[in-house]
Amino acid sequence: MRAFVTVVEEGGLSAAARRLHISQPALSQTVGALEREFGQRLLVRSSTGVRATETGRTLLAEARAVLARYDQALAVMAAFTGGNRTSLRIGIPLELPADLLSKALLDLSLAYPATHVEARHLSTSAQIEELHQGSLDLGLLRERPQGREFDAMLVVEERLGVLLAAERAAELAGADGIRLDALNDLTWIGFPRSGSPAWYDELTAILRSHGVDPGPQAPEGQTLIPEVKFASVSAGNAFTLAPPGWSQPLPDTVTWFPLVGHPIVRRTWAVWNAGSHRRDLGHLVAAFDQPVARAASGEPDKGD
Repeated sequence: MRAFVTVVEEGGLSAAARRLHISQPALSQTVGALEREFGQRLLVRSSTGVRATETGRTLLAEARAVLARYDQALAVMAAFTGGNRTSLRIGIPLELPADLLSKALLDLSLAYPATHVEARHLSTSAQIEELHQGSLDLGLLRERPQGREFDAMLVVEERLGVLLAAERAAELAGADGIRLDALNDLTWIGFPRSGSPAWYDELTAILRSHGVDPGPQAPEGQTLIPEVKFASVSAGNAFTLAPPGWSQPLPDTVTWFPLVGHPIVRRTWAVWNAGSHRRDLGHLVAAFDQPVARAASGEPDKGD
């Protein structure tokens, strides 16, 4: 709700993301999750920014009241905690299912109100480096690190589908989706191997086994935010991979389909220092107790 209020007050996602010190994709996912929660369009997006719908204006008033009460509750509870707040630093990848972390953090906030969560979007390689340096307490990684320095737990598995130009998808799609080998004459819009070497190698091996040439590696520093994916595939000669239930709205020129047989499964691991004795961290990890399987059974929600 604080994110929603900030977006309305700033009149745009970019300005709101800077004010909240989070990435724009993360903010967009948060707002999309809120719209799904209420089943209503809350914001109208345009080239000049965003504005609240009538439903959004109603929520805005309620959200401000809720946040004021929440801030008051924190002030009251500070008397019992001595005002001491500890930070729990978390690294998260792009395209993490919106409800995966939010539910766990809600549970954490109820059990440990004095713990302040600092979350940052980082690649798997960057998270591993910061875990080694001790500047992250928990990482959500696309691959499981080797060695005994870290403990790890699988938290989500996603059967990836494919984003294509709508006209090309209509040519290739069957009753069960699109066959991976049917994409062999299209260019794969991938990510730099340096961001997650083990996952990149696994993914490109699967593509090759189905006759798809992964092509050259993506340039260093390239981030596949939704806008980059849409622009890359809309011309009809390229494809990219995306999870089901994607939180981004799809333009009319782009569509999502499952891959027949679900040959590509993306796994995300919670990783932390094996020597950690933090109870709040242990509580958060326990909230991820069972891995969540995200089956590619439907199209990403175009209403988000």
